[in-house]
Amino acid sequence: MHLRKAKLMFFWVRYPSSAVLKMYFPDIKFNKNNTAQLVKWFSNFREFYYIQMEKYARQAISEGLKAAEDLHVAGDSELYRVLNLHYNRNNHIEVPPNFRYVVEQTLREFYRAIQGGKDAEQSWKKSIYKVISRLDDPVPEYFKSPNFLEQLE
Repeated sequence: MHLRKAKLMFFWVRYPSSAVLKMYFPDIKFNKNNTAQLVKWFSNFREFYYIQMEKYARQAISEGLKAAEDLHVAGDSELYRVLNLHYNRNNHIEVPPNFRYVVEQTLREFYRAIQGGKDAEQSWKKSIYKVISRLDDPVPEYFKSPNFLEQLE
């Protein structure tokens, strides 16, 4: 249940602090181990997310797209569908409108970096991560409820 809740939270926050996690998982008695586990989950969520972004950015380049601004992510696009399926498998929630914007910006950042040859550098993704971390949104208050998933079903 906590894993599903964390995956849904990813639509708003990609880089939650431990303080944010503690606020939204009030039923957990936090210690070093379970805090590390939650942080690791978000790390894994980001890894999947960024793998998809790189894949679709490279695909756009191979298809001859000339400018990052020409990349658009619609609600019915394959990338958006893949992400929604991964984080919101049973469509428990309606994806927040800003998530599409975040996905589009992330895709464009990857496109620009790859197109500019930055991917030849060892830590080329770090600058992208910094941009994306600033796009986090506040998680809705209803996520604080310990039985929030039951309310959705």
